[in-house]
Amino acid sequence: MDATTLKGLQAPLKETYRETPEKALITLRARGSIDDQAIACKVETGRALAVAGLHPATGGSGLELCSGDMLLESLVACAGVTLKAVATALEFKLNDATVSAEGDLDFRGTLGVAKDAPVGFRAIRLAFELDTDEPQERIDSLLKLTERYCVVFQTINQRPELSVNSKRI
Repeated sequence: MDATTLKGLQAPLKETYRETPEKALITLRARGSIDDQAIACKVETGRALAVAGLHPATGGSGLELCSGDMLLESLVACAGVTLKAVATALEFKLNDATVSAEGDLDFRGTLGVAKDAPVGFRAIRLAFELDTDEPQERIDSLLKLTERYCVVFQTINQRPELSVNSKRI
């Protein structure tokens, strides 16, 4: 896809959202059910069933997906798509790119072993390897815009309002 095609696809959406901002607010949903045999959750992805379970560092078998890995994979996916979209819009010559993320966890927190150990990632590092001949200032601009418009990165970076509820079934 080239910049003209991308802009042609997005222009009517942008205009609609400028004129009617409430149309831009869309609720995305995810759903899963617990496994009746294992400590696992079956997540409906829309394409397949993803079974998440305990990480081996917390007693899991390693056969199921780790939700921490899935968070990093989601970040990589979003950052990669955003990078490609921004590069396309800027007519940035990008021959190839690789996106990677890594995060540091202290499993003492999630296992309740040490109250001072956080539950969750202490640090997440997102990295890009770019095959391009573009000047550094254009690379800097590409990365700045990718960071700015990556939904998953910004969600992690600017903690959203969270709530938890339950109901009997």
